[in-house]
Amino acid sequence: MNRQQKVEVIKNLKENFLESQATFVVSYKGLSVAQMQQLRADLRKKGGVLKVAKARLMKRAVDGEEGLTDLTSHLHDQIGLVFAKEQFTDVAKVLSDFSKENEALGLVAGLFESKVIEKDKIKQIASLPSREELLAQVCGTLNAPITGLVRVLNMMVLKPLLVLNQIKNKK
Repeated sequence: MNRQQKVEVIKNLKENFLESQATFVVSYKGLSVAQMQQLRADLRKKGGVLKVAKARLMKRAVDGEEGLTDLTSHLHDQIGLVFAKEQFTDVAKVLSDFSKENEALGLVAGLFESKVIEKDKIKQIASLPSREELLAQVCGTLNAPITGLVRVLNMMVLKPLLVLNQIKNKK
């Protein structure tokens, strides 16, 4: 790789850091090409992108950038960066599920809102329900009191009718 190509890779990595909601550092040592392709396809479906480059170039990409320098200590060995452009919880779920199926993929660390997240926190994020499920739970919680009120009011209207019906049946 010549100097110009390295500068282009560093520039591309910086752009991805700035455009993404969260970034995950993964160790892919021991994964086959087919497994890497499957991981990339799964990530693409959820709005994630896996980038692989030399660790030295990754360090240069985060060097001097505010909020990214804390990630430098995790950038060594055979690692890749997963950028979550949309729902980072969905991307974390894909990574967590894939690492359970393929032990060669290791979660190293993450970066969310300029803070480094350790691998146990990433697994915790992955266990959270999706955004749609959380919204459905909130709607159900907000809807419960109103539903109860409607039932009570409905019974207030039906009670006199039930009483009249019982009186009619007795006569």
